[in-house]
Amino acid sequence: MENKLANPAPLGLLGFGMTTILLNLANAGIMPVTMVILAMGLALGGLAQVIAGVLEFKNGNTFGGTAFTAYGLFWWSLVLILTSPAKYAADSKGLGFYLLLWCVFTLFMAIGTLKHNHASQMVFWSLTLLFLLLSIHAFTGIDAVGTIAGIEGIICGLSAVYNAMGQVVNSEFGRTVLPLGDKN
Repeated sequence: MENKLANPAPLGLLGFGMTTILLNLANAGIMPVTMVILAMGLALGGLAQVIAGVLEFKNGNTFGGTAFTAYGLFWWSLVLILTSPAKYAADSKGLGFYLLLWCVFTLFMAIGTLKHNHASQMVFWSLTLLFLLLSIHAFTGIDAVGTIAGIEGIICGLSAVYNAMGQVVNSEFGRTVLPLGDKN
């Protein structure tokens, strides 16, 4: 009897995408950072991505396992940063370097997507830009950069949700319904 595992990537992409959209609605000035965003960061952004990452490792997918696990832990760390007591609150310089490190990590992951479909490339290249913009905003405090980052982050999150839904819908129908720009 063969044990067939489902594709965990849509769960991880949804966890990333939906949480990214919510947080960047705040970055764009559309809504405040509230428990809605923090809870989503812990549950879907954090836990769902860690679960997806572990399952990707089990499936032998180093890229997916590394990406989902790391970004799931990013969400947990970000929620800790955002909810830390004033005594331990992150300063703008520390937050800038934190986001810059995530930018560098994401850049290398984006290079890895050059062997993946175009939808995955969009997620990672737009995320690289998002982390860069957020880092610049943290270092400079320029509100316009934060707003631009928020808009770009919404686009990034939407691209991840589309990628996830494309994988689910295409799998269900056994054919391409939502094109992902698959590599030949």
